Amino acid sequence: MCAEGFNRKEKTESTEMEEKKIIEQLLAGYPIYQYSFFQTRDLDINSRVREICRTECERYGTSWSCPPAVGTVEECREKILNYPEGLLFSTVAEVHNILDMKETLSTRFAHEEITVSVERKMRKNGFDVLTLSSESCAICSSCAYPGAPCRHPDRMHPCIESHGIVVSSLVEKLKMDYYLGEQILLWFSLILFRKQ
Repeated sequence: MCAEGFNRKEKTESTEMEEKKIIEQLLAGYPIYQYSFFQTRDLDINSRVREICRTECERYGTSWSCPPAVGTVEECREKILNYPEGLLFSTVAEVHNILDMKETLSTRFAHEEITVSVERKMRKNGFDVLTLSSESCAICSSCAYPGAPCRHPDRMHPCIESHGIVVSSLVEKLKMDYYLGEQILLWFSLILFRKQ
């Protein structure tokens, strides 16, 4: 490798480290349980996940944050690969009865507020981001889809699986925790980023 190529690679690695350091400093102000960085080219984007959405999820076809509104799996892959790096983070919530869906889902809102805040701070620090989160969007009691545009595009995050990403596989690949016990929930968000 010529000296110019070596210097460019060294500069790129140095810039990536600086960017991650900025993000880590942002994350330090939140009750985040775990986080990990990854390269988007290493993601397993799989159309089988979309089939599960279509056949098993009641939100399919009813929300701007779910298929088919988010685009085809190939369109999602293109969007994802426009961002070279990603951040997966988790927060923890405790519940009395994990089978009580009302209680379980009520713990999600705190996680979503953290996600929105991290996303905004990353943007203020010069990052262009695409944010995906746990579950389908629940900001509105009734989604405007398909008759009208999303009422909260600045806060609505498509669910991770809607883009063909298997959360459990990514968590395992990144050596993060997925299960902490019967009364502990882990909520995940994925923020894809690039410097503007």
